[in-house]
Amino acid sequence: MTLQPELLQWSCLPYEGLCLAQLYDLLSLRQQVFVVEQQCIFLDTDGKDQTAWHLLGYTSGGDLAAYCRLLPPDVAYIGYTSIGRVAAHTDYRGQKYGHELMRRAIAFLSQQFPDYPIRIGAQNYLLRFYAAWGFVADGEPYIEDGIWHTEMVRHARTP
Repeated sequence: MTLQPELLQWSCLPYEGLCLAQLYDLLSLRQQVFVVEQQCIFLDTDGKDQTAWHLLGYTSGGDLAAYCRLLPPDVAYIGYTSIGRVAAHTDYRGQKYGHELMRRAIAFLSQQFPDYPIRIGAQNYLLRFYAAWGFVADGEPYIEDGIWHTEMVRHARTP
């Protein structure tokens, strides 16, 4: 018998709506994934969190399993919204939480900012993952924090 992955409890909050425990959880997960696991020395607190919405997926046991931040137009890229700091806790990978995270992130930005395309800086090993969500490469690969990235765009849907 195959066990179904646990359904996560999702919330999407502006910076001001985060409680201290949620802020601690998301910063801890980002450090675990980007600084420790990927061995990138960079300043994670880049001044964009305060203008972002934070999409958090918690297990019933209170673990933050999946997270990303959603940036309004012109914060990361002029003329675009953006999804960044996409992370899944190592204990919860392989359960398709990343796909649910992207579905919810795209839906939120499309509803809040329907006329804006979404631009991301995707790590190259995840290009196929993002392409499955309608993102297309837009530009040449580049190295950021020692990891190859490519900018990708998902165009705004027009009626």
